[in-house]
Amino acid sequence: MALRPDRPQSRSEQLADRSATQADAFLREVDDALREDQVLTSLQKYGKPVGAAIAAGLLGLAGWLWYDHHTKTVAGEQGEVLTQAIDKLELRNLKAASDDVAPLAKDGTPGYKAAARVLQAGILSEQGKTAEAAKAFAAIAADAAAPQAYRDLATIREVSLTFDQIGAEKVVERLKPLAVPGNPWFGSAGELVGMAYLKQGKTELAGALFAQIAKDKTVPDSLRRRTRQMAGALGVDAVEDPGLQVSVEPAAAPAK
Repeated sequence: MALRPDRPQSRSEQLADRSATQADAFLREVDDALREDQVLTSLQKYGKPVGAAIAAGLLGLAGWLWYDHHTKTVAGEQGEVLTQAIDKLELRNLKAASDDVAPLAKDGTPGYKAAARVLQAGILSEQGKTAEAAKAFAAIAADAAAPQAYRDLATIREVSLTFDQIGAEKVVERLKPLAVPGNPWFGSAGELVGMAYLKQGKTELAGALFAQIAKDKTVPDSLRRRTRQMAGALGVDAVEDPGLQVSVEPAAAPAK
């Protein structure tokens, strides 16, 4: 059966639909206007503090980037000065090396300042000014602002220069905390502690410590060889490889 065609809208129905459409459009415009007004009100109310926070963040980022660049630049310049001083030191130009690092020793960053002071103290020792060198190393060791590694090194150098004056007991007291495996200065501090044990007549402790240093692969080879010989002379086996022979210089023949 054929469907009956839809009844055409009357004039009143058409006007009602048009009015509903216009009302809907008006409501959307009012809603959009309200939203815009809310955004404008929020911007007026919070815009300044939000903008200030953003500006502060950008300024902080810019400041950090400048500081990072400046720090790296300064560190590079100070590193170059220290390198040149070391080169002069190797050529035995001691005064020039000391003069080069003088500004670093006074105003350098903590690490380079400590390194420059250690170098200057070492130069004093090379010049035979033992008392001045020991005093300079003691000052570095007592400087809380210096990196701990440099303070420990300065302590070892000071003790080595004053070994006979301060006595074996004081040597052990000051260096025993550093004379432990895993410490960066184990070899250097341990050798001095071992020598102090010998002066105290504690040969077993000395031999065991020398052997421990000799077997530690993180210790420089020259120091390992030296402590291996010391351990062997004290009757302690410090040879890890059975095929490795300990080289001990023969005693000089008596004069005829």
